[in-house]
Amino acid sequence: MTLDWFFAVLTFGGLLLVVARAALQRGFPYAVFSTVVLGLHAASSVLLFPKLGWFQPVAIGLQIVTIIHFLLLSRPRMRSVTYRALISVPASWFVAGAYLAFPWALLVALGFEPWLPWLGWAVAGTGVIRSLSTQVEDIDLVLDGRPVPELTRVDKGVRRTPKSLSIVQITDPHLGPFMSVERLRGICERAVARRPDLVMLTGDYLTMESNSTPGSLARALEPLGELEGRVFACMGNHDLEAPEEVASAMHANGIRLLIDESAVVETRVGPVQVIGANHVWTARQEHLTGLTEAHPRIDDALRILMLHDPGAFPAVPEGEADLVLSGHTHGGQLGLLGLGLDWTVLSHLPAMPDHGFWGLGRNRLYVHKGTGHYGFPLRIGVPAEESVLRIHRPDTAPSPAG
Repeated sequence: MTLDWFFAVLTFGGLLLVVARAALQRGFPYAVFSTVVLGLHAASSVLLFPKLGWFQPVAIGLQIVTIIHFLLLSRPRMRSVTYRALISVPASWFVAGAYLAFPWALLVALGFEPWLPWLGWAVAGTGVIRSLSTQVEDIDLVLDGRPVPELTRVDKGVRRTPKSLSIVQITDPHLGPFMSVERLRGICERAVARRPDLVMLTGDYLTMESNSTPGSLARALEPLGELEGRVFACMGNHDLEAPEEVASAMHANGIRLLIDESAVVETRVGPVQVIGANHVWTARQEHLTGLTEAHPRIDDALRILMLHDPGAFPAVPEGEADLVLSGHTHGGQLGLLGLGLDWTVLSHLPAMPDHGFWGLGRNRLYVHKGTGHYGFPLRIGVPAEESVLRIHRPDTAPSPAG
C-alpha cells in the first residue's frame, strides 16, 4: 500500500468510526453534523495529500489527532491544557487548513497541478495566533443622536466630553477548546483591573464542552464578583442549550442576568438604564417592541440595550436605544481586519452588522468582535477583542425624544 492510499484509508476509516460513535453516543443529528464537518475536511485533505511532499508524515500524524478529537467530542467535556495543546488546537488547525485549501483540492480533482497546495494550512497557522490571543483597545463612541436613514457603519465621532461612561463588554467567550477557564478568568481579571463603570456580558458563554462540565463558567467569571452591582448579562443563542448553567454561574458571582428585564444603575456620569433582551430567532419586531414598551425610558438615564444578535438591531423601535451592545458574529471571524481593512465574510450581508459602530435612525449599535469563537475552527484575520468602550453624550446632541 502506498502512502497516499494509507492516508486515504486512515482518513475515511476514521470518518466512519467518528460517525458511528457519534450516532451511538449523541444521536442521529450529531452524526449528520459530524459527517458534514469531517467529510469536507476528509475530501480536501485526501486530494491534496499527494502534493504535500515532505509534510506527508506530519499530515498523517495530524489526521490521527483530528480523528481522536472528533471521536472524543461524542462525549464532550472541558479538557486539560495538555489535551488542548496536543489534540484540540492541532486538529482545529488541520481541519481549518483543509477547508481553506478546498479550491486547490478541486483543481487537483480536475487534473490540474495548483501552485502552493499548502497555502490553506499556512493561512490557518496565522489563525491559531488570532484564536489564542485578544487585541486590547480603548474605543471612544459618541452618541450624537444624528438621524441615520438606513443601516450603515457610522463614524465613532470626535471625543467631545471630559467625562465618559466606561464599559467593558465581554461577549462570545465560548468556553471550550480555545477558551479555557483560566484564560477567561484572566480576561475577567483584566476587566476588573481597569475599573470600568459597567461590565456587560452579551451572550454565548458556552460550547458543547462547557455545557457538559457544570461549574466551569462560574469559576471563569469569578473575578467579576468584585464589581457586584455593576455587571449585567443577557442570553445568547448557545446559552439556550444550558440556561440553568448560565443562570447559576451569574448568580454565583453577583451578576444580574436580564432576560427581557431592565435595571437602573447609578454611575459617576448619572443613571444608566440597562435592558437585557432574550435571544429569539423569530418575531423579533414584536419581541423588541413589546420589550421596550414594557420597560419605558427613564428620565435623564442613558438607555443601553444588550442584544446578542446584531441581526435584530433593525427591529429595535426608533429612538428606543441610545446604544445597543451586541456580539454573535465574532467580528466576521474570517476577514482582513488584521490588515487594516474592514472586509469580512459577513460584509456582503446588509442586515448583519459584523463589527464596529453602526447607526439606524437615532439608535446606535456597537458590535464587539468577540472574546472567543466557535463554529469554524479558527479565527482568520479577525482578532478577538478585549476593549474598554468610552461612551460620550455631548451636550450638543439631540435628546432621545428628538
